[in-house]
Amino acid sequence: MNGFNAILRRDLTLAIRNQGEVMMVIAFFAIAATLFAFGVGPEANVQSRIASGVVWTTALLAALLSLERLFAVDYDDGTLDQLLLSGVEPVVLVLAKTLAHWLTTGVALLIAAPAVALGLQLPATGYGALMISLLLGTPILSLLGAVGAAIVLGARRGGVLLSLLLLPLYIPVLIFGAAAVEGAVLGMTTTAPYAVLGGLLILALTLCPWAAATALKHAVE
Repeated sequence: MNGFNAILRRDLTLAIRNQGEVMMVIAFFAIAATLFAFGVGPEANVQSRIASGVVWTTALLAALLSLERLFAVDYDDGTLDQLLLSGVEPVVLVLAKTLAHWLTTGVALLIAAPAVALGLQLPATGYGALMISLLLGTPILSLLGAVGAAIVLGARRGGVLLSLLLLPLYIPVLIFGAAAVEGAVLGMTTTAPYAVLGGLLILALTLCPWAAATALKHAVE
């Protein structure tokens, strides 16, 4: 736990000092959603109908922006080797850095989501489902992203490879996240989408840290 807490504090401190990356994620989220709104036109009915899908799609793409640097910075300056040589278990390292990523990027998206949804004229009945689905879904994005970031570590054009690797894996999260919001807007039950997102989160927590840790060990050898 000492290693976990130390890595978590270090990454959060670095994120606070370098707030530009978090601001870039929020800016991309807002700008991409605005472009969708301009693309479909000013009709409120059209915008409200697609709002759930747009918010989830743009949030997913925004989260993807910061994943390439999850391990890359520490890998380039040798910090990653030092952390592993210090006796910190790779799984603990992955969990700490993934949690730090979610606390900065995922929470930032949660805070910005209501404003973005308001701009897309999402009906009021959908806001609760939007926040719950993002709360369940964004940790999955970070956990899957950790696996992808570890696999492409040290590769040329890693950002492109990371996108190609992760986007297909993100599709189920996108589908059920948007379905939960759409169901709430239409007055339908949202139990099934929440259950699927919860199951995916448990599965990701069970498998992703070990997969990312294995990829990290291969990358530094």
